[in-house]
Amino acid sequence: MTRTIIESKTKTAVMGFDQPFTVIGERINPTGRKILNAELEAGDFTRVQADAIAQVAAGATVLDINSGAVFSNKMAEDPRYADNNFVEPTLMRQLIEKVQEVTDCPLCIDSSVPGALENGLAAAEGRPLLNSVTGEEERLELVLPLVKKYNVPVVAISNDDTGISEDPDVRFAVAKKIVERAADFGIPAHDIVVDPLVMPIGAMGTAGLQVFTLVRRLREELGVNTTCGASNISFGLPNRHGINNAFLPMAMGAGMTSAIMNPVAIPVGPKKLAEKRAEIEAAGIVIPDGMDDETICRLFGIGSTKSRAGKEMEAIRAANFLTNNDDSGSQWIRTNKPPSADGEAGGRGGRRGSRRRRA
Repeated sequence: MTRTIIESKTKTAVMGFDQPFTVIGERINPTGRKILNAELEAGDFTRVQADAIAQVAAGATVLDINSGAVFSNKMAEDPRYADNNFVEPTLMRQLIEKVQEVTDCPLCIDSSVPGALENGLAAAEGRPLLNSVTGEEERLELVLPLVKKYNVPVVAISNDDTGISEDPDVRFAVAKKIVERAADFGIPAHDIVVDPLVMPIGAMGTAGLQVFTLVRRLREELGVNTTCGASNISFGLPNRHGINNAFLPMAMGAGMTSAIMNPVAIPVGPKKLAEKRAEIEAAGIVIPDGMDDETICRLFGIGSTKSRAGKEMEAIRAANFLTNNDDSGSQWIRTNKPPSADGEAGGRGGRRGSRRRRA
């Protein structure tokens, strides 16, 4: 049975057809996150460490570390900052060091810059997952030697020099090519995690069916584990969580063994709370004096003011249970039991002293 081993200094995540679904937390990524990008440019890693802790608490078993920041202010002072080959290697090392201060969760090193990948591999404790290699010849020649040198697993994305094909047979052929080229370097198939590329279903009605078919072929014909950017399926549509919640268990049923995703439900902020209060009052409902914000959130079904596991995690845990990849339902029961009197739901001890507690 195919098993991909991803390790930190003290923890092991096992990806496999007979294993619980591997959740790769995607939050440590400055792309599209202006505030995080600005903080990284200022050398502030507080949010990075908070995101690492929150994702592990929500159920992530691997954390993706993406160094694709754009330091616009520094560009004005030094033109080298316009080049990601200059920015990312240093930033990747810093990100990994800061994350490893607060958690011993295994890592996924995510960059298109070879120097960032190698710096990440040098800084990471254990056996991280490398993200990623494609079927492009130049990329194969750059990344596969790193995979072999550091003896790590790698995400193989099913596109090549011709781009991303809408034909699932072409995407399968690219994945097969990468697996075969990896074998030439002495890299076994169990260390290749294929991303078959999930298309938005709003743009392509067959996107879901394509992925399920591809995943089955990848499992049955190549014997490889698989992953995807889970939220791609719902891009541009309303109620994206509803689509994601259906897609993930269906993909798991087809044989998908991991996903790069956000395991954390974003807390309800002051603006949304104020809007909800106004809506309630406009409906003639009197909110009792002293009712706290968290109670309002729960009573009227708008989420929580606190970070918690998202609905996608609930769907994944239920699917793990239903496919007998949750021993006696222990994870499902543990995460759905009411908290104990002291407010804890079964955490683990962390390091004491000057360093922050590790998740």
